Amino acid sequence: MEIASTVIELREKIQAWKKKGLKIGFVPTMGYLHEGHLSLVRESKKSSDVTVVSIFVNPKQFGPAEDYRTYPRDLERDRALLEREGVDLVFYPPVEVMYPEGYKTYVEVEDLQDKLCGKSRPGHFRGVCTVVLKLFNLVQPDEAHFGWKDAQQVIILQKMVEDLNLPVKIVPLPLVRDHDGLALSSRNTYLSREERQAALVLKKSLDLAEKLIREGEKDAAKIRQKMIELISTEPLARIDYVEVVNLKTLERLETIEGQVLVALAVFIGRTRLIDNLRIVSGGIEK
Repeated sequence: MEIASTVIELREKIQAWKKKGLKIGFVPTMGYLHEGHLSLVRESKKSSDVTVVSIFVNPKQFGPAEDYRTYPRDLERDRALLEREGVDLVFYPPVEVMYPEGYKTYVEVEDLQDKLCGKSRPGHFRGVCTVVLKLFNLVQPDEAHFGWKDAQQVIILQKMVEDLNLPVKIVPLPLVRDHDGLALSSRNTYLSREERQAALVLKKSLDLAEKLIREGEKDAAKIRQKMIELISTEPLARIDYVEVVNLKTLERLETIEGQVLVALAVFIGRTRLIDNLRIVSGGIEK
């Protein structure tokens, strides 16, 4: 496994692969890898000749009061995990490589970026789209793998690829959970033992929504209210949002029909966690 930290190093390797006609799979990450990331790597390796993983904690997607400086980082740990998985190349650039002095260009996906997480994290998806487009231009992947845990991110990036005619296929893959049901996230490391237990209320509320939907409930507002009531019984939980929306437009729904996303963001103590379930073609995907 090789590591590149400059554009020149990365491009030399990519161009060599392109000349050989190799299919390139790509997994962009912010590091501190967990089983969710590794599941994306494994799928990339199945469908591509070579796999590139980027590790870059992107300052442009963090707000001024967010956790950019404290976000967990451990390159040696990540490197060992990726080497074990048989990754071909890791791109690990410093901030000045991605955003040199005088950087002024940004990418936005209007409307979609302002809903759900975008409401409480203004500028977040502008930062996500900007860095992902830059990485796509550098890595030139045939496929890029993302997890459904960040459902809004997947939807926004699919729209960016469509609108900008980018020659890359976005491959969304299932959300991965820990043994207790908590959705895997690098930010889970922030949780104390008590907070970790409290965080299970996110999954419990989604389980309640699933139960109601399976029993035939079609009123989205009722489902949302029941979820809020359940989360509110947990003293350490503070709701950012609980929404039932259209999976493509992210518009709030009145009735459960078509493709649906049930999404929530909840603070457990000071840690903001997200989770969701999707209803596609009449089936529930978690």
